[in-house]
Amino acid sequence: MKNKNNQKDQELKLLLPKKAPKAMELEPHQNNPTKTTLKAKTWDESKKMWEIAAPAIIATVAQFSIGVVTVAFVGHLGELELAAVSIVQNVLEGFVYGIMLGMGSALETLCGQAVGGGQYHMLGIYLQRSCIITLVTAIFLSPLYVFTSPILKLLRQKKEIAELAGKFARWVIPQLFAYAVNFPVQKFLQAQSKIWVMTVISVAALGFHAVLNWVLITKLEKGLVGAAIAENVSWWLVVLAQVVYVVCGCFRESWTGFSVAAFKSLLGFVKLSLASAVMLCLELWYYTIVILMVGWLKNPEIAVDAISICMNVELWILMITLGFNAAISVRVSNELGANNPKAAKFAVIVAVVTSTIFGIIFTIAVVATQDIFPKLFSSHEEVISETSKLAYFLAAAIFLNSIQPILHGVAVGAGWQVSVAMINVACYYAFGLPFGALLGYKLGLGVKGIWIGMLAGCLLQTVVLSINVLRTNWTKEALQADARIKSQATSNLAQNGSVGNGMITHSQEP
Repeated sequence: MKNKNNQKDQELKLLLPKKAPKAMELEPHQNNPTKTTLKAKTWDESKKMWEIAAPAIIATVAQFSIGVVTVAFVGHLGELELAAVSIVQNVLEGFVYGIMLGMGSALETLCGQAVGGGQYHMLGIYLQRSCIITLVTAIFLSPLYVFTSPILKLLRQKKEIAELAGKFARWVIPQLFAYAVNFPVQKFLQAQSKIWVMTVISVAALGFHAVLNWVLITKLEKGLVGAAIAENVSWWLVVLAQVVYVVCGCFRESWTGFSVAAFKSLLGFVKLSLASAVMLCLELWYYTIVILMVGWLKNPEIAVDAISICMNVELWILMITLGFNAAISVRVSNELGANNPKAAKFAVIVAVVTSTIFGIIFTIAVVATQDIFPKLFSSHEEVISETSKLAYFLAAAIFLNSIQPILHGVAVGAGWQVSVAMINVACYYAFGLPFGALLGYKLGLGVKGIWIGMLAGCLLQTVVLSINVLRTNWTKEALQADARIKSQATSNLAQNGSVGNGMITHSQEP
């Protein structure tokens, strides 16, 4: 009986539709190999990006937070002190920071592409050449610190604020020369993806800076003098530690010692440095002018304090985005230098998507804490209230700044500084600022109107840059990078003018 029943069961099974055994079933990725390949490529590129972005974000945030910590301590001294230090940081130091960062950013193009092309021996020469240029630039910028007070009065800033800001500016001149060395060293390290030591140094300096501020301002009651001393000491601690790391023998291929060659053929390097500086300065000065425009309103103290707090929050979050900026600059320059145009293009996509996700998170966080974050910077109810009212404008700026710096990083990695400088002029200075002035002054919207104009300029610039990146011929960019590397290896001279003129190429890829 059992045999008959088994025979019937077997016959029934033969009639039923056959099902593939589990071992024979295709895995999901086997059904769609393209999807799996894309997933693997995305994961691989994300790992490469985060290896650079994570330490760069921490280092950049830590270094920027040195100024934020100073503002937080000074804000409790009084409204006048906060306004004075805010103007120095956002106007004077913002102006100088842009020039120094821009001059140092020439290394991102040259060093990044040299690494991709295997020309490591040129990196040390580039670093020394960049430091020479930035230190000379710092000497020429020093008078701005000395004459800050009359300059601010000329720009119609309130007399009391201008005079106190002038004193603080003269006290922080040593910080200017720290900037001059800091940015070239940073770019040298970033191009080789050697950032973790720089990150540890920056975090340690930030902790030291917070303690030093507490000792000098809170305990010893040294006021603005104490704040200036703390900034100078902390910044030079960062710079000296980084320099020791570079010259101590950890970079045998790229650092072979000081060389007289660094003083040769400076003209070509200066041209690329100036192009980089103009591109970044036009970006950073835009925010500086916004602060000045707010200072021209009636009863500016509260308005300047409020927008300065918002700018500090915006710039602090922007420092996170600048980590992705550094990562995409390195990735694009390395891949173009290695003649991998498709990899460069894919790196751009991954970086933009990742940074935008972070931008959305921070946008939501600012709106959710609009009544809380102003209290970190001031204890005055009027300032807190006015800052809270600007939270939605701040949130919009943060979202745009999650995309825009990535496109700037692409530009630096590919060497498009001249094109981006022209786009900045059109979007910011021909459109954004006049529109903000119209809304703020003529239509009486005050701070909100000025900020709406700023946002409009940022939005227009982001759209234009996005279109340019989408239209880029990456194969042609890789060929230009190869030619630039060869010209450096043979002539030891930056040939930015003859090998790619810093302009974006728009023809479609074949």
